[in-house]
Amino acid sequence: MGNQLKTAILLATLSGLLIAISYWVIGGTGGLVIGIGLAAATNLFSWYQSDKIALAVYNAQPVSAAEAPGLYHIVQKLSSRANIPMPGVYIVPSPTANAFATGRDPEHAAVAVTAGILDILPEDELEGVIAHELTHIINRDTLTQAVAATVAGAVSFLAQMLSYSMWFGGGSRDNERGGNPLGVLATVIFAPIAATVIQLAISRTREFSADAGAAKLTGNPRALARALQRLESTARQMPLNANPAFEPLLIIHPISGQFLGNLFSSHPATEVRVEALLQLERQLISR
Repeated sequence: MGNQLKTAILLATLSGLLIAISYWVIGGTGGLVIGIGLAAATNLFSWYQSDKIALAVYNAQPVSAAEAPGLYHIVQKLSSRANIPMPGVYIVPSPTANAFATGRDPEHAAVAVTAGILDILPEDELEGVIAHELTHIINRDTLTQAVAATVAGAVSFLAQMLSYSMWFGGGSRDNERGGNPLGVLATVIFAPIAATVIQLAISRTREFSADAGAAKLTGNPRALARALQRLESTARQMPLNANPAFEPLLIIHPISGQFLGNLFSSHPATEVRVEALLQLERQLISR
């Protein structure tokens, strides 16, 4: 419940940021109304199109039980155990090792893994990864992250528009509505940064919940912990060329190294996730 509440607050803050920057770009009550409309429109767009966009971005290809029997069986078994409809199963034709889930709800969902992850993970670790992705579907994280990415993108776009109006519009509109030029400048600079930070904070929160859900679904937290360590090691050697907007969907940070601080990371540190999983294992053993 704590993670769910935190996510709701972060999403509300992100939508509020979109409304606020609409005020700066357009001005007055009209700007607020358009900002609210923009927030609603981007959320609605994400609701219906998030799965198609994410799958297209990673060039994920649908596979049948005959084409990928092992993967298909794992998804089918865990979906049945979780009591959710069987999602679409996709493979990303990439030698890197990663996975993601997408879709607005369990009835309209898909699980995608790279060809590389099938080559390096033993069955129990692959089950942990699939269980992690199915938990994202159960928790509606796939929709939450898509909405966050879309709203953050809209904030950045409006900030860019505001920047152009400052340089080419002579500032007349700001003066007409009594805007503070320094406030406008701060909005241009900091609104996209704030939107990105909030989007990534949402992603980190949902990753911890998905790890815990996967551990309960499989009853084997250590297998997912090993998978995460193996995937991070592989990502350092062969990073995935991921679209930044959809990076939070992936199970592991797709680029090598941790040159960005935690504030600007789409995923919690792998060692922290592993420790949390091992703590869950100790709790399961003590019961």
